[in-house]
Amino acid sequence: MKVYHSISDFQNVSRPILTTGTFDGVHFGHKIIIDRLKEIAKNQNGETVLLTFSPHPRMVLFPDDHNLLLLNTLDEKIKLLEKAGIEHLIIHPFTKAFSRTNSMQFVRDIIVNELNTHKLVIGYNHHFGRNREGSFEHLKEYAPLYGFEVEEISAQLIDDVSISSTKIRNALLSGDVSKAADYLGYNYPLQGQVIEGQQIGRALGFPTANLKVLDVSKLIPKDGVYAVHVEVKGQSFKGMMNIGNNPSLISKKHSLEVHIFDFESDIYNEQIEVRFIKRIREEISFDNLDALKIQLEQDEYTAKAILS
Repeated sequence: MKVYHSISDFQNVSRPILTTGTFDGVHFGHKIIIDRLKEIAKNQNGETVLLTFSPHPRMVLFPDDHNLLLLNTLDEKIKLLEKAGIEHLIIHPFTKAFSRTNSMQFVRDIIVNELNTHKLVIGYNHHFGRNREGSFEHLKEYAPLYGFEVEEISAQLIDDVSISSTKIRNALLSGDVSKAADYLGYNYPLQGQVIEGQQIGRALGFPTANLKVLDVSKLIPKDGVYAVHVEVKGQSFKGMMNIGNNPSLISKKHSLEVHIFDFESDIYNEQIEVRFIKRIREEISFDNLDALKIQLEQDEYTAKAILS
């Protein structure tokens, strides 16, 4: 897959078959659009092109809205779109100036003149241009004028899958990472840098890697204990993760800690990836560390049974 970091960088592509959108999560609903894009490209001897934006448009238009949490970092989205079979990915900078592009300008200047689109495929009820004024009805008017084709994925197809980024976010925020995985088609990932923690786990025989998530807009699942897969330096391990405020400890700072099974290496400052498999339990407050250790032993047993 070729990646372009501006619309102006995109050139010399034969018969572009284009779709556009944020594609946060690259979930099964998105894959319906991508699969249709690939089918058309194959039948019409074209090449698949996906236009998306960074940062997320809502972060530019509503900078004070701190409730917007994303399912994918940009790097995750790139990997997922490549795996889905997109040939050309355009990641155009989204700015306030760009947001003022009206629907006619978007079609004429970008879809037609810049990208030389042969056919445009969009999801049901897709809107574009300033204040989301553009719609499929507008595209049907513009297409014959500017010499491209347009197709909308039917509401029925989208409804049959019944998946949206909002549903996935809600599943994760409620701790139902299994349901989120069913919607996404993959286990939800979280990347972070290993930083120094309080080392209470080490004293209990359960050393943990404390994670600092580098992308503040990345959604973190509900507090609790999870069975997880962990990737460290290209190797995969099993483990269990606690997200929360450590209610049994004096310091109740919110933290993300993963205990990696059968692992002893020093990985401070390394970037690792956690993939959530299943939620084991809520966070619990314990009267003493001995009670906490007994629970951790039970959590390990449960997590290993899940991950086997």
